Amino acid sequence: MKAAERTALGLAVLALAGCDRHGDVSGPGHHGGGRYEGIGIYPADALWQRLAASDTNKDQTRALRADDGQIIVVVDTRTGEVRQCGNLSGYCVSMNPWSGPLSADRSAPVSLSKHAAEVAKELSAEPANSQEAVNKS
Repeated sequence: MKAAERTALGLAVLALAGCDRHGDVSGPGHHGGGRYEGIGIYPADALWQRLAASDTNKDQTRALRADDGQIIVVVDTRTGEVRQCGNLSGYCVSMNPWSGPLSADRSAPVSLSKHAAEVAKELSAEPANSQEAVNKS
């Protein structure tokens, strides 16, 4: 094969390799075309475990909200719905101000058995209570 033929073949391969490309876009704000887009992953705090909705499974081997270590937050790019889901339990809470009403236990603001200030007060009192028990024994 002559040098000119190799050069022409190389240019043809390069030209065809670039077909059907839509640009190399990356970084925040780029949406790859899927229905759901990630907002973030956050630690599951004590309030997640205290959602007032029941947290029971008939199968005792299945994870509960108390087992969740992270909360995965996504947005449905078609409807605008935002979902927060536990990483192990799969339990989700959704919010979409643009849709019809959700059930009361799944709409923000959700019902809590205790508020953040109450939980923080209990957690800060726990070490003191456990120290008192050690001192009494």
